[in-house]
Amino acid sequence: MPLSLRQRVGLELQRSLRKTDEQLHPLRTLFWECTLRCNMSCRHCGSDCKVQPAVKDMPAEDFLRVVDSLTPHVDPHKVFIIFTGGEALLRDDLEQVGLELYRREYPWGLVTNGFLLDEKRLESLMRSGMHSITVSLDGPEEQHNWIRRHPQSFEKATQAIRLLTQQKDLLWDVVTCVNPRSYPHLKEFMEYLVSLGVPAWRLFSIFPMGRAAGDPDLQLSDEQYRGILDFIKEEREKESRIRVSFSCEGFLGDYEQRVRDHFFFCRSGVEVASIRCDGAISGCTSVRSHMDQGNIYQGDDLWDVWQNRFQMMRDRRWARKDQCAACKVWRYCEGSGLHLYDDDGHLLTCHYRRLQK
Repeated sequence: MPLSLRQRVGLELQRSLRKTDEQLHPLRTLFWECTLRCNMSCRHCGSDCKVQPAVKDMPAEDFLRVVDSLTPHVDPHKVFIIFTGGEALLRDDLEQVGLELYRREYPWGLVTNGFLLDEKRLESLMRSGMHSITVSLDGPEEQHNWIRRHPQSFEKATQAIRLLTQQKDLLWDVVTCVNPRSYPHLKEFMEYLVSLGVPAWRLFSIFPMGRAAGDPDLQLSDEQYRGILDFIKEEREKESRIRVSFSCEGFLGDYEQRVRDHFFFCRSGVEVASIRCDGAISGCTSVRSHMDQGNIYQGDDLWDVWQNRFQMMRDRRWARKDQCAACKVWRYCEGSGLHLYDDDGHLLTCHYRRLQK
């Protein structure tokens, strides 16, 4: 379906706001890839994390030095810091880092597979000032354990979610990477999440990076991709018992603002930065090394890099090539999400185009 007049008006407003943000680039989210260690070997891992990765964990004091160098230039209350990995909970010093951030008045949260989140660990994280947490649960038990390659992964993640339902002063949600095995079970899985008391559920497709690049069984057909969006749209039109939304991964044509609360905008390098395990300074952690903008271990200062680099993420004219060269919705999309580009700067997949088939 073509974009409605209302959508076009909204998209034009969003485009104007995006151009302002690209010029001002207010830093609002900072990811810390604190480890590349993981207690699983998930089929869809975009980072190809391992139990014993080649890159060691970043020392906590190194990250806190970066935060302290940033603090004079920002309002800490307006910069949200997110611990990610690998599996962040494999680190036993997250509470110490979190408490130091709390003392500096930075809100912080983390992303986890939930396996290590027991009652004791959750209490210690809460005492250290944790504001939010996201747990990954990728479908019903059989499908989740298949993609996570661990027979207890579903049980442990579900136990973690049950603990979170008891927390009144914590923002949290569940994310699901949908694949052809879990796709037929979306409705029943939603009912399961509702029964657990999950307040919000975000759905992703799996993009062909890292370990997922070599596994075609993880890729949804165009029909299934559209089916996910129809499912979300229908649930959002109801008085739903759970807040369902699609991820921020690409421009979705006439589904814009029908499957998520906002219009598409790739904020990587515009509002979102990351410090990766090896010291690299980049946009979001889904954008890999070919888009690095600096490195703290090579003498680069995060604020200086944030202010004076990231041009390729804020001016996307370089991406108007290949299938994007004559695209009629370029002004709203500007080449989709940066995480969907290969090392040579070519777009791997276009969500808008697959919806037109």
